[in-house]
Order: sequence, then C-alpha cells, then structure tokens
Amino acid sequence: MKIDFQKMNGLVPAIVQDANSQKVLMLGFMNEEAYQRTLESGKVTFYSRSRKCLWTKGETSGNFLLLKDILLDCDGDTLLVKTQPTGPVCHTGEDTCFFEHNEYSPDFLRTLEDLIAQRKKDRPSNSYTTTLFEKGIKTIARKVGEEATEVVIEALAGDQTRLKEESADLLYHLLVLLQSRDIALDEVITVLDKRHASAVPKKES
Repeated sequence: MKIDFQKMNGLVPAIVQDANSQKVLMLGFMNEEAYQRTLESGKVTFYSRSRKCLWTKGETSGNFLLLKDILLDCDGDTLLVKTQPTGPVCHTGEDTCFFEHNEYSPDFLRTLEDLIAQRKKDRPSNSYTTTLFEKGIKTIARKVGEEATEVVIEALAGDQTRLKEESADLLYHLLVLLQSRDIALDEVITVLDKRHASAVPKKES
C-alpha cells in the first residue's frame, strides 16, 4: 500500500472506525512512523500535531484501539483504520468523539457463515457440516426443507422454545445450502435491500 505522506507535510488523516459496529470513533493523524508502530504493536498510534510526538491511544486511559485492518483511499492520502476499542474513545468519556453511542452488536450469522465456509474448505472429519458437504446438494436441500417444515409445525403449535430452536436449525442449514452454491449471505441481503428500496414510496419534491 503506497501512502502519500508528502501531500500534508508528512501526515495523513486517519479515520478510526469500530470494525464491528461500523461507527466512526474519531479522527487522528499519522506520520509514517506512527503508521509503522501501529502495524507492529497492533495498537493504533497517532502523531500529535500539538505535542509534536507519537502517542498511542489508550496509553494513559487504558482504552486502547486494537487494530483490525487499515484501508487506503483512492487518492492514497487518507486512511480508514478499523479497530476494536477496549473502552470509551473520547477523552470526555463518551464512546466516540462525535458523541454517538457505540453499541457492540456482533453479527453472529456472518460469523457462522465464515465458519461454514472454513468447514467447506478444510473438511474436518469430526464435523457435521463436513458430512453435509460430502453428501452433496440434494441432502443439504432436503435438510432445509425438513427444517422449514419443523418451523411451520412449531409455529402452529405455539411452542415458543421449540420454534426458536427449529428456526436456528433452519438458518444454519440455509447457510450451508448457500455456501454449497457459492452464494454469500450479503448477496441475499442485497436482494432484500433492493426490494425494500423499490417498495418504499418516494417523497414528492
């Protein structure tokens, strides 16, 4: 990644984002040394324009920004730093420097999707998911049908606990089916999003 540190006299803006919630947490600046230290330590480090020195976020408060990824913009002069904050980010005690609540909300479906994709690739012998992939698409599709039927049965029976359990089984087997056809969950969500956008009435100007 070729970063243009010269455009702003050795500095580049670093937009810090929570990798999970996608909330923008703060804006800082990095020089090349701060960037390298961030990569080496795994803790986001900035260059202080007022103190003229490096500073690692959290070195006094203990609220570090743990590095997850760094992306460079199209002009090569701005960084998007994806992090996992270990506490409030702003010096005021707020979650973000923009006074937004940064609620941790892990997306378990995507975590499960990643695990299923890994099972498809590695095929560990003691895995039920591996068994499904080995048996093929017909077996997987049949399981989706069976679980869908169970969901309907429990919904009509009014058993809340069983309905939740069968719904979980259905979602799992559907993710396996999608992986077997190399379809990502986000692709399905995109279809839903497009349908929603077309269904929402447009405001008259």
